Amino acid sequence: MAVKLSLKYYAIGLFFIAGYSLAAQTRYEKPNILFIAVDDLRPELACYGHPIVKSPNIDKLAETGHMFLNAYCNVPVCGASRASLLTGIRPANNRFVGYNTYAKKDMPEAVSLPEHFRKNGYHTISNGKVFHHIDDIPESWSEDPWNPAVDASSYLDYQTDTNLDILKNGISRGLPYESANVSDDKYFDGQIAAKTIADLQRLKEAGTPFFLAAGFLKPHLPFNAPEKYWNIYPQDKIHLPENYFRPENAPDAAIHDFGELRSYYGIPADGPVSNDMALKLIHGYYACVSFVDAQIGKVLEALETLGLVENTIVVLWGDHGWQLGEHSLWCKHANFKTSLNSPLIIRAPGFKENQVSAALVEFVDVFPSLCDLAGLEKPSQLQGKSFLPLLENADIPWKDAVYSRFSLGESIITSNYLYTEWFDKEGKPFAEMFYDHRIDPDENHNIVNEPAISETIKNLRKRLHKNMNQVKKVTTD
Repeated sequence: MAVKLSLKYYAIGLFFIAGYSLAAQTRYEKPNILFIAVDDLRPELACYGHPIVKSPNIDKLAETGHMFLNAYCNVPVCGASRASLLTGIRPANNRFVGYNTYAKKDMPEAVSLPEHFRKNGYHTISNGKVFHHIDDIPESWSEDPWNPAVDASSYLDYQTDTNLDILKNGISRGLPYESANVSDDKYFDGQIAAKTIADLQRLKEAGTPFFLAAGFLKPHLPFNAPEKYWNIYPQDKIHLPENYFRPENAPDAAIHDFGELRSYYGIPADGPVSNDMALKLIHGYYACVSFVDAQIGKVLEALETLGLVENTIVVLWGDHGWQLGEHSLWCKHANFKTSLNSPLIIRAPGFKENQVSAALVEFVDVFPSLCDLAGLEKPSQLQGKSFLPLLENADIPWKDAVYSRFSLGESIITSNYLYTEWFDKEGKPFAEMFYDHRIDPDENHNIVNEPAISETIKNLRKRLHKNMNQVKKVTTD
C-alpha cells in the first residue's frame, strides 16, 4: 500500500510531490526501521574514499542506498550526540553537553524518535548502545533495552590474558587495544548482532511494523577485535596522518589533551604518544571498523534472508567523528572536521540505489526525515529539516550551513568553510578559527585574521550568533 503523505510534505513543492508519486507504488504505509548506530565511527570507510579500510558490508549498503558525504554531528561526544539525534533537538550550552548526558533530564518533555514510532503503532527494540544510558527515556521501547556491556563485569570487553592480568593488578583499564584469538561472538558486538538477528526473526513472525535499533560499540576504545580483523591490514600499510601536527595558528581552545585515551594503560600522562603506539592505535581502529562491518553484514544478510528488505528502511550512522592523530589529537571532543563529520547512509524502499549526496545535512535532520519516510506527523520539538527531497534528487540545492558545538566552541560549516568561535562562561568570545576547505581541506592553517577574508568572517559570525539564539527555542507538545 502506498504511503499516505502528511500535509507538511506538500509544502515542499510540486516538483518533489511528483517525484514522490512516481515511486510511491513501491513504498509502504508503515515501513520497518532498522536503525544502526556505530560508536566513534568516522567516515574511514572504502565507500567514503578510504581504500585502505576494508568495509565491504557498509560499502554494499551504500551501493544500494543513499550516502551523505557531508553529514555532521551536532556535538562530538557520544551521550550528547545521541540525545540530540534521538530527540531532534540541537545541543546548547545548557543541554546535551557531555558524554554523560541524559535526554530525559535535559529535555524531560521531549518525545524520542523511537517513542514517536512506538506511539504510532511500531514495536520498538533497543539492542546495544543506542542512548548512552540504557535507562534514558524508557518510554521509547516496547521491551526493556538490552546491552551486553551493561550486564557484564567489565564494559572494556577484554579477552586476552595480557589485559585481564592488568586489571587483576588493580589497574582500572588495560591497554587501549587487543588482538584476540577468539570468535566474533566473544565480543559484545558479535552478541549484539546475534540478538538483533534473533529479533528480526521474531518480529517477522509477529507481523507488526518495527523500529529495531542496533547500537554497535566498536570502534570505540579500547580497540579490541578478533585477530583475523587485525590480520587484514599489513603493518607496512599503516601510516601516521600527513598532518600529525598542531594546525598553524590554531588557538589553544581548539586543542585538547585527549584525556579519554590517557586513561588506558601504556599511554603517557602527558605529551604525545610514541610513534609505535600511534601506529598501533590506527591499526586497531581499522581492525575494529572491519570487525563491526562484519557484524553489520550479518544483520543485513538476515534482513535479506527473511524477506524484509523491500519494506524496511535502513539507517546507519556514526555518532561523531574521531581523530586518528590529525592535528596532533586523538579521540573526539573537538571542533575540527575530523570530529564533526560522520557517516550517514540511508536505504529506503522505492528510492534510487547508489546515490551520493554532497549536500550539507546534520544529525537533527534524521528524526524529521524518518517521520516523512514513514508518513508520520512530526513533533513540534524538531529543529532539523527532513532530507526526504534529497533521496529523490541528490543534486538539488539544499542547506547553506550546518551547526555543531562542543564545550565552549560554536561552529558553522558551509560548503566551503568551517568557522568556530569560543565563548567564556559569561558569553564573551575569546578565540576563533577559520578554515577554507577549498584550499585547506585538512584544516592545517587557521587564517581567521587575514584581512582579505574579514567580510567573510563577519558574515559567518553573524549567522553563527543568530543560530545560537534560535537554538534556545524549543517547543514541545
